[in-house]
Order: sequence, then structure tokens, then C-alpha cells
Amino acid sequence: MKVQGWMFILTGAFFAAADIVYWFWSKEVTGTTAMAISVGLAFMIGYYLLFTARRIGEQPEDDKEAEISDGAGELGFFSPHSWWPLFVCLSAALTFFGFVIGWWLFIIGVFAVIMSTIGFVFQYYRGHFSH
Repeated sequence: MKVQGWMFILTGAFFAAADIVYWFWSKEVTGTTAMAISVGLAFMIGYYLLFTARRIGEQPEDDKEAEISDGAGELGFFSPHSWWPLFVCLSAALTFFGFVIGWWLFIIGVFAVIMSTIGFVFQYYRGHFSH
């Protein structure tokens, strides 16, 4: 995780340099602000990865002599056939679209987000894939 953390820190430094050059070259506030947010996000992720790496110790990806098989094992459960993330994203898009168009569509979108999130969370508690 240290390698990834340093990559984000260096990316944030590059974004900072590019942001300074962009500001002096264009004097445009919106783009400079967006790039400054990118700097902050890159540093935040880099700090989190370095902080977490210090707490959990050495990982196989931090060892220069490690083999690919050193990182083998259980990484977690990832649903290979779930349609619920698509529905959550579509309902979130509907909610944000409703925020622009009108309150009635926003309310429908919020209801859709709640229902699709419930379906996403409880997809393995009912139906064919239940325990």
C-alpha cells in the first residue's frame, strides 16, 4: 500500500504544479478551483493509504522481491452477477436530474434510491441466492 500511497502523493504534487501554472496562465477561477480539489483529493487518498499501510504492516506489493503468488488468497466477496449497482446508479441519476427539473421527480428519485439500495443490500437474503 505504500507504493500506491506515494503514487497518489506524487500525483497530487503534479496536480498542484499544474494548477499553479494554469492559474498564472489563464486566471480562470473555475478550472483552478477544480484542479485544487483534485490536489486535495489526491493528497487525501495518498495520506489514507500511507496511514493504513503503517497500521497494517508490510504487504506483498511493498516487497520488491515478492512473487505474484504471495498476494494470493481471499480478498473478499464480489458479486459477479448483480444488477443492483446499475439500478442504484440509475436511480441516483434520476434523483440528481429531478433536483434540476422539479421537486416531484426528485421525490420519485429519492424513493427509487431507497428501494434500489434496499435491494442491493438484501440481494442475498431472498430468492435464488438466499442462505
